[in-house]
Amino acid sequence: MLKLYGHADSINVRKVLWACDEVGQDYVREDWGGAYRSTHEQAFRALNPVGLVPVIEDGGKVLRESNTIVRYLAAKHRRTDLLPDDPAARATVELWMDWQATEFNNAWRGAFMGLVRKHPDYADPDVIRASQREWAAMMEVLESQLRRTGTFAAGPGFTVADIPIGLSVNRWFMTPMERPALPAVMTCSASARRSARTGETAGRDGRVRGASTADARCTPDLR
Repeated sequence: MLKLYGHADSINVRKVLWACDEVGQDYVREDWGGAYRSTHEQAFRALNPVGLVPVIEDGGKVLRESNTIVRYLAAKHRRTDLLPDDPAARATVELWMDWQATEFNNAWRGAFMGLVRKHPDYADPDVIRASQREWAAMMEVLESQLRRTGTFAAGPGFTVADIPIGLSVNRWFMTPMERPALPAVMTCSASARRSARTGETAGRDGRVRGASTADARCTPDLR
């Protein structure tokens, strides 16, 4: 059975949890990182020398990097609806995943770390405001794309691109700040909450105990 290392408060671990639920992948999970076991421990660094969650072990194969793991799970389960075989369609999906991990992710760091996590390195109001402007600009990019596609980031259907982007949009709505009106994003967010794609409620042993209506994509992301 697949083993997942990482705590469920992490946005990157949530990507993997969501992907596992989408493809029907059974797994066990151990809490690492954050307030749990340190990723500086030798046992974890043997799996991932970078020292970040998530990491998976699957059939003797060890993988790190959340978006890579999400793509791996879709390919392993031959879910071409989530990750197309067609090179052009697949490139579009991967384009939006890469955008989330780079421009989108970098834009919200200052605001989220300053307003939510209250990190002292991001306490400068000017840094927070600059991040809010950059974040809003990236959300406008997504707004324009959703107006073209209707509901999903890479086209008319749900793909693995919507996993990282959906979680990032949830972070946008859960950060205490003023936000511009983004009707396409708002409509898609409301639809996501109603769609009840599964999440996870994990016990102390790290095993899945049940699915909530929106744990992975819509619960407050304030840690």
